[in-house]
Amino acid sequence: MKVAIITASTAVYREKEENQSGEVIRKMVEEEDMEVVFMKALPNDRKVLSTVFQRMADNHLADLILTTGGAGCAPEDCTPEATMDVVDRPVVGIPEGMRAHMLSMTKRTMLNRSAAGIRGDVMIVNLPGKAGAVKVCLEYILPEVIHAVKVIKGEA
Repeated sequence: MKVAIITASTAVYREKEENQSGEVIRKMVEEEDMEVVFMKALPNDRKVLSTVFQRMADNHLADLILTTGGAGCAPEDCTPEATMDVVDRPVVGIPEGMRAHMLSMTKRTMLNRSAAGIRGDVMIVNLPGKAGAVKVCLEYILPEVIHAVKVIKGEA
């Protein structure tokens, strides 16, 4: 399974911060024998993000696009909107499940606006921006996301 990892963070894009969350995702998907075919930090820009999501999906460059960052309440956060701009079919249970799972650990999870959906035969999932939250959420959802991608591809 081919995976693209996109960090939506202008600070990481400008190399003012390390891409800790992206590295957590890379490590976890590689441990599942998934192939990371693209990993990049992009600015918090709705048009840039949606264009990259669309091109990756439409050109079948990845089976799964995992994002981190840009899903909070800050004025520049726009990853969920960029995701919903391009998906054909929302999959609301994924972010709902992540938030429900995290709620017992921190009430701040109520502020996460992550989205998920399918464009063509590609799944797009927004993960939180903090490395620790990414790890907890991805551990929780990854088996179901892998299954969903197989279903989308007609392999399950």
